[in-house]
Amino acid sequence: MRSKISFFATLFLLLGFLHTNAQQGSIINDSIQSTVLNKTKNYCVYLPAKYGIDTTKTYPVIYLLHGLGAKPIDWETNGHLNKVMSEAITAGEMPETIVIIPDGEATYYMNSYNNQYNYEDFFFKELLPYVEAKYHCGGAKTKRGVAGLSMGGFGTLNYSFHHPELFIAGSALSPAIRTDEEMMALSNKQFAIRYKTAYGSPKTPEDRINSFSNYNSPIYLAQHLKESDKASVKLYIDIGDDDYLYKGNATLHMVMKDLKIPHEYRVRNGGHTWDYWRTGLKDALLFITNNFE
Repeated sequence: MRSKISFFATLFLLLGFLHTNAQQGSIINDSIQSTVLNKTKNYCVYLPAKYGIDTTKTYPVIYLLHGLGAKPIDWETNGHLNKVMSEAITAGEMPETIVIIPDGEATYYMNSYNNQYNYEDFFFKELLPYVEAKYHCGGAKTKRGVAGLSMGGFGTLNYSFHHPELFIAGSALSPAIRTDEEMMALSNKQFAIRYKTAYGSPKTPEDRINSFSNYNSPIYLAQHLKESDKASVKLYIDIGDDDYLYKGNATLHMVMKDLKIPHEYRVRNGGHTWDYWRTGLKDALLFITNNFE
């Protein structure tokens, strides 16, 4: 009996040691000169602790998108990204993975309505190939995922629907999805605060719903998804039961359920807060890395 107790006590201490002594990765700041946007664009990168030791290795990559009014570094200062990634990698729960956090400004990660500021073009034509070559990551759909919160969750779903050939999985935390009715119900002031950069200033609430908005609506995109693309990207959606964006998320879930689009839909206790996103980040990232090949 004593030997069994001693064994379990030792195991408990070892697990505790591993948990508190994760090999810490690093968060670095970098930039790219964009021709599409005609400016220098900053971004953050999470690198695993052992990054670069094997110079022949190609790492999987996750593009992690921030929310409206935030900055890339917020995923570290508020979301504790380094801790989450480093502990999961040290524990063997996920492979060594690089995380790229671009600066999405207030674009909703879209091309603008007037084609004057085409962020999505920048992302796919410039940022993605540049960082994957520089950091020896991605290179194939099976080694590439996308995730984000709020505006970034919206971008995650749009990118997954727009480019199913590029991503193996996407995880959206509290994605900023509104039904057409909710978009039209916003006051001009509230619409401008949230959407002016991306959508401009439509004359009437009804004018807010058009071919441009449909192309950038996860609900519309799910409704018109090709049969061959329905299972192409593994999708995970996590929304708090007190989140004000519940209606758009629930609508998307029902549309995807009715159309037999495979996805995971989670509702936990909480609202549109960093407390909620921080506690959901690990599961969202593991969902992606568990789908890497």
